[in-house]
Amino acid sequence: MSLLSHLKSLRFLCHRAVNTFLLRIVTTMTLAAGVLKKVAPWLAASLETVPQHRTLCPIHLLLAVILLVITTTVCLALRRRAVYLVNYACFRPSSNLRLTKATFLEHAHLSPLFDDSTVNFIATILERSGMSDQTCAPPVHHYIEPYCRLDEARAEGELVVFSVIDDLMAKTRINSDAIGALITNCSAFSPVPSMADMIVNRYKLRGDLRVINLSGMACSAAVTSVGLASNMLQVMPWGSHVLVVSTETIGPSYYAGNKRSMQLVNILFRIGGAAKLLSTSKSKARFHLGHFTRTITAANNAAYRCVYQEEDDKGNLGIALSKDLMDVARDALKDNIMTTGPLVLPASELLKFLFFYVAKKVLRWRKIRPYIPNFCVAFEHFCIHVGGPAVIASVQRGLNLSDKHVEASKMTLHRFGNQSTSSVWYELSYIEAKGRMKKGDRVWMIGFGAGYECNTVGWVCIQPSSRMDGPWASCIHRYPVDVSKSG
Repeated sequence: MSLLSHLKSLRFLCHRAVNTFLLRIVTTMTLAAGVLKKVAPWLAASLETVPQHRTLCPIHLLLAVILLVITTTVCLALRRRAVYLVNYACFRPSSNLRLTKATFLEHAHLSPLFDDSTVNFIATILERSGMSDQTCAPPVHHYIEPYCRLDEARAEGELVVFSVIDDLMAKTRINSDAIGALITNCSAFSPVPSMADMIVNRYKLRGDLRVINLSGMACSAAVTSVGLASNMLQVMPWGSHVLVVSTETIGPSYYAGNKRSMQLVNILFRIGGAAKLLSTSKSKARFHLGHFTRTITAANNAAYRCVYQEEDDKGNLGIALSKDLMDVARDALKDNIMTTGPLVLPASELLKFLFFYVAKKVLRWRKIRPYIPNFCVAFEHFCIHVGGPAVIASVQRGLNLSDKHVEASKMTLHRFGNQSTSSVWYELSYIEAKGRMKKGDRVWMIGFGAGYECNTVGWVCIQPSSRMDGPWASCIHRYPVDVSKSG
């Protein structure tokens, strides 16, 4: 074994030892003894002037100091650690992956897979999609009859995942040995070995790495991964780093049938991905994690089946989006708001909400409208999952947001399409590219996904980006654009 390997093993053992209970007790006792040694002469001199306390033994003082130190240690240990976003990176597709709406529609016309009614449906949705001709799709989608084998799917995953990790490593300048945990999420593509193993193999990550590979969670998984990373960091050594990689390999999800509810995935989804580095160390961090709230409604059958992978009557596999999707999403968002509100809203907004709730539900004043809390007093920026124009508009109405607040969502949909789980990170990048992020600004990410889930996370900006190198670098000067005519 080389000297470097010995040093790595020794460092690992030291990390483990520092976090053992035995060492904490020894440290506490040593500290208590040191404190007692320092204060004992002063206490003895003081006690001589107080006759009624002469029966106080030194052992009593020792026990009191030990109890105080142990109590302080336990309180500090039980306190939840602050979690920080060191930095993030989004996939920047090359121009040769661009798939215009005209090309997409022409391929549908030429394809023997689709009948005329399906082609007309595709044309209608494309017109209302809110997407531009700059969106990009994986190479397999550029064929008239896309057929994605395992090799093509793996190549698409590697293209996105390796690119964003390379960008993130360049930004943070972190050594791969400093990464203590890896979380990946990709819904429809679950190869063997896993996507997480693919990353470990490429970057030669540590052998004791904690690995979690999420699948089947669709568009909310990136936000879920942040909450999961935060929980993992609570039990890892202080200063540890967790790498979170979010993408959706859409090649295997291509639907080759004529069922309209299953065609929406083909039309709206585009290639994309994001990598994030989280840590309990504030050093070089750009955002502080405020809150994380997860709402899952899978116990309800309608919610469970509103985003559902299945086969049509001809055996074509695809993902069906139910007509109840908007209602399910609205209810999930309401439930999430009920949990998130008390965590982020000021007392004045909570009192207003309570008054209107009591008036409507308890006093049964039917004419009074439900009060919508003003979340603009809690957040300066909003990143809403770009499920489509209807999803963005619904959340805008539900939260009473201005057009400025949803600009990042609409522009991300226009430029990049629906990149599933990573879309909220492109929106955050848009806000920064426009120079709107200031130190102390608060960001609310809202993700929706299969299950059905509504997950939200709040960030507080510590250090705005000082350079323009994200996915918007080459086109931010053209935005915002008017998308009203296209939906």
